[in-house]
Amino acid sequence: MPPPSDLDRLVRPRPVPGLLAVAERHLRIGAPADLTDAMTRSHLDDGRCVGWYGPRTPGWRVAVDAERADAPVPPALARRFGVEDFWARWTRAECCCKLADVPVAAWWRRHGLSTPADGSAVWRTLWLADLVVTVGFVPAPGTVPMARLSHQVAG
Repeated sequence: MPPPSDLDRLVRPRPVPGLLAVAERHLRIGAPADLTDAMTRSHLDDGRCVGWYGPRTPGWRVAVDAERADAPVPPALARRFGVEDFWARWTRAECCCKLADVPVAAWWRRHGLSTPADGSAVWRTLWLADLVVTVGFVPAPGTVPMARLSHQVAG
């Protein structure tokens, strides 16, 4: 039988799936100056900003990326990645880049617009107003393969 501290760990709820299920409650859209207190933000090409206002999640890092759903896909990116579901795939990849602290160009070389298959990151992509928004979480550095992934991509 595991020690009591391990038993306690087994029943402790993981907050992230619950937060992702209600992500729209924790996202705000506005001017960057109005969202300075957000935990993390994404800036849009039209001057707006999307901020994450969820509760702190000890042991987890959070990132958000947003794009206008009706924005045209740049031709070079359309040729490389296709246009089908482009902004959803783009925001997911951008979240993973932010969480792994990897430049997007380095990510593309290794993954394209895919996300890690190792389950290290969890995310939800949703449509909010006229935006495609992805919120992603990864356990804090040193606890999951995502930390290794940043080194694999950079090389």
